[in-house]
Amino acid sequence: MLKRFVFAAILLSLALIFVACSGPATTPTNSTQAPVPQTPQVVTPSTTVVVPPAPNPPSNPKPSGPIKAKWIDAQVSGSAVSIPVSEVKNNWNTVFKLTKQGSNLTFMAYILDGEIQVRGSACPPCKGITYTLDSDILVCDVCATTFKAKTGAGIKGPCVNYPKAAIQYKIVDGNIVMNETDLVNAYQETLKAG
Repeated sequence: MLKRFVFAAILLSLALIFVACSGPATTPTNSTQAPVPQTPQVVTPSTTVVVPPAPNPPSNPKPSGPIKAKWIDAQVSGSAVSIPVSEVKNNWNTVFKLTKQGSNLTFMAYILDGEIQVRGSACPPCKGITYTLDSDILVCDVCATTFKAKTGAGIKGPCVNYPKAAIQYKIVDGNIVMNETDLVNAYQETLKAG
């Protein structure tokens, strides 16, 4: 009888140990907190897992159809001219001016294929200064001449011979920063037939 009792006690002890080891692990709890199951981690030394960053959707999705240019203000500090990146990203197609020796020089900044483009914004024959971005085409709002948004080259229309010159820029502290001389030179190039 004693042998059966000892044997039963050993089996019961082993069963309790087995149940305790095979159940989900929990963190210690106090009387007011429910146990939190722990997720087992499997580590394989030959595998490296890279988690891609979460996508950063634009704050304002690209509108469908043609996008009219929105006027924004440029800031001038010495020879640096800047516009906020957020204004271009939120509006997709913008136009701004620089006043030089009493004349207003106009420029466009827009997003094409995920990149910001900055160009001179003038059609000398028709006096147009704003352009609608229609897919990958710029359309003069006055004469409807079309230009390639990627290169600024004319496609067709009365002002086709006046390509829109590109302007180099840097992005600094959330601003598109351009050199005033580069802006003036690009504007003058845009006024020349070519």
